[in-house]
Amino acid sequence: MNRFLPVAVAAIAFAAPAMAQEVEAEPPASAGPPETVFDGDYLSVGVGVGYNPSYSGSDDYNTNILPIVQGSLGGIGINPRPAGLALDLVPDPDEGMAFSAGPMFRLRSDRTDVDDINDDIVAAYGELDRAFEIGGSVGVKFPKLLNPFDSLSFNLDATWDVAGAHDGMTISPSVTYFTPLSRATAASLSLSTTFVDDNFADYYYSVPTINTLLPDPDVLPGFQAEGGMQSYGVNLLLAHDLSGDVTDGGLSLVGIGGWSKLVGDAADTPFTSIRGDDDQYFVALGVGYTF
Repeated sequence: MNRFLPVAVAAIAFAAPAMAQEVEAEPPASAGPPETVFDGDYLSVGVGVGYNPSYSGSDDYNTNILPIVQGSLGGIGINPRPAGLALDLVPDPDEGMAFSAGPMFRLRSDRTDVDDINDDIVAAYGELDRAFEIGGSVGVKFPKLLNPFDSLSFNLDATWDVAGAHDGMTISPSVTYFTPLSRATAASLSLSTTFVDDNFADYYYSVPTINTLLPDPDVLPGFQAEGGMQSYGVNLLLAHDLSGDVTDGGLSLVGIGGWSKLVGDAADTPFTSIRGDDDQYFVALGVGYTF
């Protein structure tokens, strides 16, 4: 998965809850607040098809299926992460600034299957173990900045591997501007960056000086990677409710286009600088159902 996928996948699933909160029509003075599918408990499930690099730094691309779940059960928010979830334990107020905080987990499967690495030389450096990362996510959202329905959100994810794969940590801050375009359609623009420690960088980006599986001309130069900023990126999301009204649930369509730039040792490693590309692109289409 790309470095900016945490933001992209969180946006895929789904813009609809935020749209329902922001775009509710003003009710008549004699009427109570309009009821929506997002009042109380609700669940959104969906699936997306993504097209992204075959490994971090690759210039070859694969198609992947992205299952997604998002919702609120018993007052606890459930938000998607790539191959994982984040829980929000802080209730949102009816008006004004909102905070979020809670635990999160995810699986990281970069280069865990040589059949998915579309570069024979990189594949010859072997499979990596799958990382299981746990940590926390915190955020804050400011509504009604440029119009009555938009919002600006800041989020920070921090995770640590507990499965004995990279044994490191990641920190991923992001900022997202969201605005409805109509009662059925919304857009969001997200900027994100990721920082990694030495253990993470060494596991994914260091290259040994010897590889007996390759002829000498194909052996990559040895490289010792260190932590720091790994990447920054931007993605644009468009979401459309098929009924024309996000507040009644049902089916919705989502499209995302994104770009990220590997920097530091993530860009300098021969896996990227010789065999791949530090410019990474991502596109996805998804469909979801809310009930």
